[in-house]
Amino acid sequence: MIETSEKIFETDDRVVTPEVTNDDSDIEFSLRPKCLAEYIGQDKAKENLAVYIEAAKRRGEALDHVLLYGPPGLGKTTLSGIIAHEMGSNLRITSGPAIEKPGDLAALLTNLSENDVLFIDEIHRLSKSIEEVLYPALEDNVLDIMIGKGPSARSIRIDLPKFTLVGATTRAGQLTSPLRDRFGVILRLELYTKEQLCDIIRRSSMILGIQCDPDGAAEIAGRARGTPRIANRLLKRVRDFADVIGNGVITKDLASIALDRLEIDPIGLDSIDKRMLTMIIKGYNGGPVGLDTLASAIGEEAVTLEDMCEPFLMQLGFLARTPRGRCATKLAYEHLGFASPDDGENGKQLSF
Repeated sequence: MIETSEKIFETDDRVVTPEVTNDDSDIEFSLRPKCLAEYIGQDKAKENLAVYIEAAKRRGEALDHVLLYGPPGLGKTTLSGIIAHEMGSNLRITSGPAIEKPGDLAALLTNLSENDVLFIDEIHRLSKSIEEVLYPALEDNVLDIMIGKGPSARSIRIDLPKFTLVGATTRAGQLTSPLRDRFGVILRLELYTKEQLCDIIRRSSMILGIQCDPDGAAEIAGRARGTPRIANRLLKRVRDFADVIGNGVITKDLASIALDRLEIDPIGLDSIDKRMLTMIIKGYNGGPVGLDTLASAIGEEAVTLEDMCEPFLMQLGFLARTPRGRCATKLAYEHLGFASPDDGENGKQLSF
């Protein structure tokens, strides 16, 4: 049983954004695996989690509190559902921004049953006052609340059932030390390999009733930025092209045509990524250039570039962040077809 108050994050129309969009909500839950055996990838985390779950079941106890961290779109919410399913418990889903005052958290905790799983997405965005209420709940399974105001105020303690908190964050460094230390299991989720994404795409295509050959799945996987959420989103878009301009089967050629028309290149860069790199190279001679200046030059918000473009470009080695600003690397010049500057010019060229 899953109850949710999860919020859909407002994003732009980028197909390759790893955040949840309204377009994902209709199929997001249907494509998620329900047990560890169906879960593809994250082998180290999955193997360790299987041991922790089996040990807790044998002892008849609730699983220790679990912290999942890593880039968005890698399956943190999916793993929370799997934990609840494997433990035979109910799952309650919410997010840090949705818990606005201690009373909201108290309502969630008091409505839990024995061994239930509470999943809090973006847990790093919990306020300090809410964290203070959460600490005794995590350690001692009690809830301390204040009743009344002024001299007549008094504190009462409410016993809570044993439960498992699964926290998810894309920014583990922003968690306070007291909160982070109360998690018994801490797992980092890594980006997926192309082969793992191919398996995910083939599985999703069967669930959605789409014919997708191995080469077509590989073409989509290569442009999915190592992220299952993006892979499933691209699969939906390519399916539309297959139904309209193809014969209903996703092949390598059809996937290539569809993704080219979506302006997603063979390594996953989209139009915003290319505009950003091109502006640095052509407009600012390869950099360095300040983020706000760059955002104004291409007509985007600085936060969009920083959160949605820069991490992937830096992972590819196309972009360098320096104290003076952003610089394009030699790899970016080569990928976009620009002549590389001399290695020693102004110290801008980086070696890889």
